[in-house]
Amino acid sequence: MKDNWFEIDNVDIVDSPSIALYKEHLKFNIDEMIKLVNGKTDRLMPHIKTNKMPEVLKLLLASGISNFKASTIAEAEIAAEAGAESVLIAHQLVGPKVDRFLLLAKHFQSTNFSTIVDNEQTALLLNTKAYENGLKVNIYIDINNGMHRSGIRIGPALDSLLSAINHCENLTLNGLHVYDGHLRDPEFSVRNKKIESGFEDVTVYFDALEKIYPEIKLICGGTPSFTSHLLQESRITSPGTCVLWDWGYSEKLTEQNFKYAALLVTRIISKPSEGIVTLDLGHKSVASENPIDKRVRFLNIPDYELLSQSEEHGVLKVSNWEELEVGDVLYGIPYHICPTINLHDDVSVIENGQKVGSWEITARKRKLRF
Repeated sequence: MKDNWFEIDNVDIVDSPSIALYKEHLKFNIDEMIKLVNGKTDRLMPHIKTNKMPEVLKLLLASGISNFKASTIAEAEIAAEAGAESVLIAHQLVGPKVDRFLLLAKHFQSTNFSTIVDNEQTALLLNTKAYENGLKVNIYIDINNGMHRSGIRIGPALDSLLSAINHCENLTLNGLHVYDGHLRDPEFSVRNKKIESGFEDVTVYFDALEKIYPEIKLICGGTPSFTSHLLQESRITSPGTCVLWDWGYSEKLTEQNFKYAALLVTRIISKPSEGIVTLDLGHKSVASENPIDKRVRFLNIPDYELLSQSEEHGVLKVSNWEELEVGDVLYGIPYHICPTINLHDDVSVIENGQKVGSWEITARKRKLRF
């Protein structure tokens, strides 16, 4: 990778703060995902939450990937609109989302929609609503194998839930969904050992369940556990961040060979005192859930320290203050790309060092038509 690969020749037409999407790197990352599963695209179910863009989905579909995972109705909607074969909404539906999901399924009948459940109440509600709408709803049981964010533990409660599902005539069990995003050890062998240890009970349960339901599937993990789950042929993987990549995962997941496909473009707007420059990059433009030193890494400036951020300002301590001018452009790698993408309306598409267009980040909206 060239030292200055990120520089945009016509950056004068790129507003700031904004996101530049490098199409060559995006395509590389898609190809790398496919290569890692030996071309078996049916083992990939990329998560839409990272990119939220119809144009990215079109590239994924053109590469042969047709199954996706989503967190929101809007994400599922743009996938169906783009022509997805199937979409799993891996976020338990509550309140009005149940009716929105059913409307979505009615409208896009060529897309196979599914969702997750981890309790009998949700399963019974989905069954009732599906019956009222004349639909069959595909579901995955969400398994909690140690993250303790959602899902049900393997044991008597799961057996009871499965029994309840078996009595729901308008629900179809598609399989198990297991997310282990809490396991992010930088050393792959350590991470892999923890992932597989957490999957011991899951594997035993799934193997037994498969004898009763031969068509069920096992949907596993995200980007951190992608390189573990792909080693097991029975598992469908759900990487998401690796489509765009970010600084955080490049530090932790060193065995994964992805390229930065989305950078922040920001400009110096003031030099208020010696050694200090102010950027138009506040915490409304880059994910700020991490400490101040874990938000953005700049590529074209030496020795610096991000001192503070407010809504629209970022204050940098720099070593080359005299060389910098108001209006200078800085390029930065977000530490966490997923929530950073969600802060912007669109991206500048970069090809061969030139901005060639813009892509809308459509699914940053909570609701589109449905």
